[in-house]
Amino acid sequence: MKKLLLTVFILCISILSFSANYVNAYTTLEEPLAKALFDEFQKETGIKVNWVRLSTGEVITRLEAEKNNPQASIWVGGVGVYHVEAKLKGYTTPYKAPYSQFIDAKFKDPEGYWIGLYVGPLAFATNKNRAKELGITPPTSWTDLLKPEYKGMIRMADPNTSGTAYNVITTMINIYKRDENKAFDYMKKLDVNVNMYTKSGAAPGKDCAIGETPLAIGYLHDLIKLQKEGAPIVITLPTDGSGYEIAAMSLIKGGKEPLEAKKLYNWILGDKAQSIIAGWYVIPLSPKAPKNKVVYKLQDINLIQQDLLWEAQNRERLVDKWKKEIGR
Repeated sequence: MKKLLLTVFILCISILSFSANYVNAYTTLEEPLAKALFDEFQKETGIKVNWVRLSTGEVITRLEAEKNNPQASIWVGGVGVYHVEAKLKGYTTPYKAPYSQFIDAKFKDPEGYWIGLYVGPLAFATNKNRAKELGITPPTSWTDLLKPEYKGMIRMADPNTSGTAYNVITTMINIYKRDENKAFDYMKKLDVNVNMYTKSGAAPGKDCAIGETPLAIGYLHDLIKLQKEGAPIVITLPTDGSGYEIAAMSLIKGGKEPLEAKKLYNWILGDKAQSIIAGWYVIPLSPKAPKNKVVYKLQDINLIQQDLLWEAQNRERLVDKWKKEIGR
């Protein structure tokens, strides 16, 4: 009997030890950044991160499909409006980490359902070689993107799968002061100049960097990184107003590794992780993040006013409208 009890005790300890050594995560961060973060976390804590990289829209689809049996415990990265949507649909759970006090209130959920990591404004990329070859100049406004000379030259992401592309739609709605008819009229005219809609928001910039497309719409930090790596691109910000993402983080409701997920959540808000994130030329929200790689400051960019709650509540309707009226 004693041997049996001892065996059961050892088995329980083994199970507990095993369960504390990994955490399943979804991430919308670029793969090299995600790998750098999660590898360093494992190195420091011994907890392995089993991660899957998905577009923001794909994460929402998975959370819906897995709501009764979650396959991940934390979602790192992704456009903030989707984290708001996840909260509204009951996919995530609140958590107020110790470091959350350092993040400005407008960049986090008041109830602790999500927290912002960095801000990424929308911007344009122009491949210098292709521009010279085609005799075009870089666009400097959303209005410029409708020029006839750009027909078939612009690449952007697909709103069905990409938070970046949905941000373009909401940017237009805000620029046109919530007049959806005018905003979608703009999107239809833009469609004439779009050569391809990609699944991921970062893909258009990468395609532009190698000359596959002369022009691209993407987030500023992704484009800066490509430029710093030697890509022959010119980056311009829209003078008529730039929408932006708040890359955020949430804990998934019913996740099977809640303690490990909280440890990862806390760690990502700490000094080491913030230093790694800042290396991607983002505009960090944590005062703990180094500012040496911040190329642009928020106050230097013409950011539009965004209502994340409204954008989350209306995302499915607006994406469906885009799909019916414009989608390919």
